[in-house]
Amino acid sequence: MNALTNLLKIRYPIIQGGMGNISNAILTAAVSEAGGLGTIGSGTMTPDEVEEIVKETLRRTDKPFALNVALTVSPYVRDILSLIKKYNIPIVSLSAGNPAPFIPKLHDQGAKVITVCASVKQAKKAEAAGSDVIVAEGYEAAGINSALETTTLVLIPQIINAVNIPVVAAGGIGDGKGLASMLALGASGVQMGTRFIATKEAPFHEKYKQRIIDASDHGTVIVGRTVGKIRRVLATDYARKLLKYEEKGISLDDFNRLTSEEFHRTGALEGKEEEGFMNGGQIAGLIIDIPTVQELIDKIIIDAKGQLEKAYLLFK
Repeated sequence: MNALTNLLKIRYPIIQGGMGNISNAILTAAVSEAGGLGTIGSGTMTPDEVEEIVKETLRRTDKPFALNVALTVSPYVRDILSLIKKYNIPIVSLSAGNPAPFIPKLHDQGAKVITVCASVKQAKKAEAAGSDVIVAEGYEAAGINSALETTTLVLIPQIINAVNIPVVAAGGIGDGKGLASMLALGASGVQMGTRFIATKEAPFHEKYKQRIIDASDHGTVIVGRTVGKIRRVLATDYARKLLKYEEKGISLDDFNRLTSEEFHRTGALEGKEEEGFMNGGQIAGLIIDIPTVQELIDKIIIDAKGQLEKAYLLFK
């Protein structure tokens, strides 16, 4: 147990990242049941769609889980946040926007607030606004990413030095060595997204999972640099098509349309690699199997303990 697990009332310091419109109750509940913190990502889904996932998650687990709202992505922020009180959801994750206007009310409703940050400045502002936990996300992470391009290894210790609340490391983490390394840097835990895609419970297309298994150390690409909307995705035919559009000079409006959640669903849920994209972090290059969520989390904890014990013996 540490500050993070005590605060969130979870067994292990492992959080599932929000997954936008491909979020679902099956994976969320599986992560929570295995001792981590499952997360429902709202993406651009309607409040009714999110509410159905919340209700199904509650049917599947009585363990804590979180609801993630990407503030500048969702057109229904306040309506979705109203589900916190209605269903007594204990934890809220806020990303992609300013959390300050929402934190006091969420606290009044008894929720703990996690804020996703990509810089020291953002982390300090989130702490000052009352955030309970910072998720510091490095450039290795999947999906929508920061234009600052700061990697996890250098971002985490700087944010830890700048704030006094628990810091969770995200981006490029998917095994026990990753957890051990982030704990050694001073983080209180880790957040993982891509690693949870490649699990048996994850209800995503098998082609998506296989793409992650087959990924090499350069199996992901960044799209959107030319329009200032960075996203890390698996290097599929659709991703290469987007890069060609950028070479020719795509507009921001067209890029946003071609990377909307509609195309995310097409790639991830339907496995249509030429018609939609598949989010993927650089950790994909290290993923070689598809375990159950319980098997994955158990192995991560065992391997992390082993790594930390070996490191301790070096200095004994």
